[in-house]
Amino acid sequence: MSGTDYNYDEQGQFFPYFILTITSLVTIPVTYSLLKPSKELENTATRIETDFKPEHADLIEGQRKKQKRRERRLKRFLFSVGGWLIIAWMVYLMAVTARTVPKIWDPYDVLGVSRSASEKEIKKYYRKLSLVAHPDKAREDPANNITKESINDHWVEVTKAFKALTDEEIRNNYLQYGHPDGKQSFSIGIALPKWIVTEGHGTYVLLLYALALGVLLPYTVGRWWYGIQRVTKEKILVASAGKLFREYDNDHSDSGVIGVLSSGEEFNEVLKGHKADNGLSKLEQKVLADGVDAPVNGVLTKKDRQKLEDLDDSARRKVLSLLWAYLCRIELNDPILNDEKFEVAPIALTLNEAYTAMALAYGNTKAVLSAYHTSQNLIQALRPGASPLEQLPYFTPAVAKAAEADRSRTHIAIQEFMRIPAGQRKARVVAPGLLSEAQYKNAMSLVSQLPVLHVEKAFFKVIGERFITPSSLVQFIVKARFIPPGTVNVPAIEESDLEDVDPEEGDLTALKGRKDDKENEKPIQPPLAHGPYFARNHAPRWHVFLADSKQGKIAVPPFTFSTFNKPILDESGKPTFNMQTLNMQFGAPPQAGSYTFVMHMICDSYIGMDTKMEVTLLVEEASKAEEMEEEDEISEPDDDTIAGQMRTLKSGGIPGASKPKKRRPQDDDSSDGSDTEGDVGSESDTDTDTDTDEE
Repeated sequence: MSGTDYNYDEQGQFFPYFILTITSLVTIPVTYSLLKPSKELENTATRIETDFKPEHADLIEGQRKKQKRRERRLKRFLFSVGGWLIIAWMVYLMAVTARTVPKIWDPYDVLGVSRSASEKEIKKYYRKLSLVAHPDKAREDPANNITKESINDHWVEVTKAFKALTDEEIRNNYLQYGHPDGKQSFSIGIALPKWIVTEGHGTYVLLLYALALGVLLPYTVGRWWYGIQRVTKEKILVASAGKLFREYDNDHSDSGVIGVLSSGEEFNEVLKGHKADNGLSKLEQKVLADGVDAPVNGVLTKKDRQKLEDLDDSARRKVLSLLWAYLCRIELNDPILNDEKFEVAPIALTLNEAYTAMALAYGNTKAVLSAYHTSQNLIQALRPGASPLEQLPYFTPAVAKAAEADRSRTHIAIQEFMRIPAGQRKARVVAPGLLSEAQYKNAMSLVSQLPVLHVEKAFFKVIGERFITPSSLVQFIVKARFIPPGTVNVPAIEESDLEDVDPEEGDLTALKGRKDDKENEKPIQPPLAHGPYFARNHAPRWHVFLADSKQGKIAVPPFTFSTFNKPILDESGKPTFNMQTLNMQFGAPPQAGSYTFVMHMICDSYIGMDTKMEVTLLVEEASKAEEMEEEDEISEPDDDTIAGQMRTLKSGGIPGASKPKKRRPQDDDSSDGSDTEGDVGSESDTDTDTDTDEE
């Protein structure tokens, strides 16, 4: 007898194992992704401590909680809970369901003899057994459920067992197939209860399969595919990217960028339905109000005003008005409008990242700077051209104007304000109608925590080489320290901190100039950006790039730094003044010569804390560099010669002593081909009424 038998799980023994396995394969990864600690910088950074509460702090906090609810991924949470409930149910069924284990046929067990018994002993025991178990000898006993049929079946098994141990042919069947009757049918159990396909349930099973394979699976795959195709890598809708591209212009000013961002499709979710028209006229009256004291006076040009008034799309008109109301901190006297005002700003920042990517693709310096400045304005809720002092708590335009005192057309940065003598600085802003003593103290407390990255040195080098040659891989090294504005007793710079020692061969982490992201250490990063009006947490980032001032183009695209290689604050929260190293890599020009670039270091979160300086890259001809190295080797006599010993004595050394080997610092202007020209300057110290960023 041969063949294959397919049997359903009659008692439901294996069905729980099947469901448990399938459910676990999905539930465990989903749960891990749900509980896995977030590595986003916004979730790992500390906060700047301040007691300042902006106006409508409850609305801003409400927007932050709303975003957190979106990030909690409720659907994934419910799916995970449902999966674990099913797993628990299956484990319970496995524990309470009695398992019937198929018994392996054993002739020795049937006869009741030991496996060491001889054939003679087996025959002897068989004869004794026939006297009591033979159907002619055994008697029925209904009380013990012993019937004539069971007696016959038992004797058949006894006979098979006896022959399996004594008859040659039957014994071969038993040894080869495990049964005296030869090869048996192969039974495969299906881990589904039999009631699923019986008792009229077959139709429902087919319907379930049709829904799963014909509807649910295509829908899931289609939704996943559409979801990844409808957004760009900057996490904005493809439709929005198309609109930003159509309206992009290299000559857009900061206010022009705001107008472009208002075209994003993401705003439709905020203003869906009748929200686009509700309160629009009241909002435009507030934003477009005339007068010397109007918040947008001097910010919106006639062209910007006309563009706003000419928009036919009411939703976009409202978005643009809300953005200007947010940037100018206009009180709208309407809780719904104020709430929408704080909601559109984070969306605009996301769109601005995509706009920045477009500006970088064109490589126009002015456009890139406008995009970065727009990021600063959105996070700080300040209009373009506003005083950097308005980033401080309680500093209104009137207070900032009083603080700037003798400045009529220019603004001063927070760093410059803090360089004013303490008594004079306080006298300017602590007065009736300006700041109180407590408010001034709160503002100064916050200033002492702001992460201002001060560049100490910037230079070029090639790892392992003294000179930079054409087409070599150049490292642009920036040495900088975090020095909060107004800090006194700043430690002096040690020359060794300004050196950049070549990494060991094969040390890829050092070659990259950054910490290995795979390390399980907490990233070293500054506190979250202080943006009390911005309804999101934002980790500050510094963008460093080199520009060609003559052509107004970017020569080396930006490298972004958000984490650093040394602690910024100590355990007590005080600044460490550690020298940070920022490392950029790019290919040297293919021709020898002297190349002057403008280095821009832009912080995306704070206004007036940018650095702009000239750096010179000196590229030597490969042959000339080799000659200079040979001359250096000839010009220095060996220590074991008379000239070498005399040179050692003159320098105060010990003749014959071995010269310690150390890595050659690459910061010597005469040998590394790099130079830093001009003083480090802050872009915020320039006249805000003129365009100084075209370089």
